[in-house]
Amino acid sequence: MDSHAQTMPPASPAREVAARSDMYPENPVLVRVWRGAHVESQHRGAWVLCDSNGTVLDGMGSWKVPIFARSSVKSLQALPLLETGAAKRFGFTDAEVALALSSHNAEAIHTDGVRAVLARTGLTPGALQCGPQAPGDPDVRNALREAKERPTGLHNNCSGKHAGFLALTQHLGADPEHYLDPTSPTQKLVRQAVLEMTGLSDNEVYTAVDGCSAPTFQIPLSALATSFARVSNPHGLRTERRAACERMLDSVAANPAMIAGHHERICTDIARVSKGRLFPKVGAEAVYAIGVRGKDRALAIKIDDGNYRGMHPVIVALLRRFGFANGEELTALERWEERRISDLAGHDVGRTEVVF
Repeated sequence: MDSHAQTMPPASPAREVAARSDMYPENPVLVRVWRGAHVESQHRGAWVLCDSNGTVLDGMGSWKVPIFARSSVKSLQALPLLETGAAKRFGFTDAEVALALSSHNAEAIHTDGVRAVLARTGLTPGALQCGPQAPGDPDVRNALREAKERPTGLHNNCSGKHAGFLALTQHLGADPEHYLDPTSPTQKLVRQAVLEMTGLSDNEVYTAVDGCSAPTFQIPLSALATSFARVSNPHGLRTERRAACERMLDSVAANPAMIAGHHERICTDIARVSKGRLFPKVGAEAVYAIGVRGKDRALAIKIDDGNYRGMHPVIVALLRRFGFANGEELTALERWEERRISDLAGHDVGRTEVVF
C-alpha cells in the first residue's frame, strides 16, 4: 500500500493498517530526512491517540499489532509497589517514586536514590539483577573511566525500577533472589496491573525478557495509549489505584530529572516544560507514550527501525497537532524536532520532515 494513501488530515477518522500476523507490518513513512534536494533516509512507524475507555481517536499505521513496550510501561510496573503499601512501608519519597518509573542517566541523584531505597529494605546493590550498564550521563562515564572503575547495576538505567521490585518483594516476604521470575509473587502482581490497565486478557499478552532481565510485555500501541490515558486521568479507577496514579503523576511533575536526567533527555524536558501536565515515558527501540492530564487522552508511538532520530520529531509534531503543548512549551521543545541538518562546519545541508 502506498504510504501517501495512509496519511490523513486531523479531522479524518483513524484507520488501522492491516498486517499479516507472521511479519512486521508495512507501516507508513512518518519522517523523511533530506540532504539537499533529495531524500536520503526515512523512518516508518505507527502512532495512535486513545482515551481511557480504549477508544481510538486518531492514528496512523498498525496500532493493533503488538509491539514490545519495553520501559514505556514502568508506571504500570510500579503500581503494585504503591498499592500494596510497600512504598509507604519503606518510606519512598516523591523523588524515589519517580525514580522507580525512570530510565535514568545514572547521575548521582539516581544512583544515590537507588542505594537509599535498597538500604531501607535491608538489601545492598548486589541484590540488583539488572546487570551493569555504561551511564547515560557523559560526566559520570568520564568520572568512572578516570577512576578506573567499571559500571555496576546501580548505573543501569533500570535500577530504579529494580529497586522498586525489590522493595515490593521484601514487603511480600518473597525471595529477593527470584524477584524477576515471571512466576514470583512480585511479577504476578506486575503482570496483573499491566493487564488491568491495558484492558487486555492474559492470553493476549506475550512476555519476553527485557535488556535489564525483567519481563517485558508485547502489547498493541492502542493498549499502551489506553493505559497512559488511565494513569494520567485516573478518576475512574478504584480508590487505591487512583491514589497510586496520582502519586506517580505528582512525583514526576515535582522531580522531572529523576525519570531521565539533565543531559539530552526528552522525557525530562517534556515533564519539566509542561510542569507535569504531560506524563511521558520512553521505551527502548523507539517506543514512546505520553499521557495528558485533564484531557483523557494519551499518545503511543513506535518507530519501526528503533531510531530515536525518527521518534523525537514525531513526538513534538503530535504534541503540536493535537494542542497538547502550548507555544512556549513547543518553543522549548523545538530542538527535539531536528528540523535542520548541518555539516561539521555548521552549514545547513538538509532537513528533517515529519510526514503527516
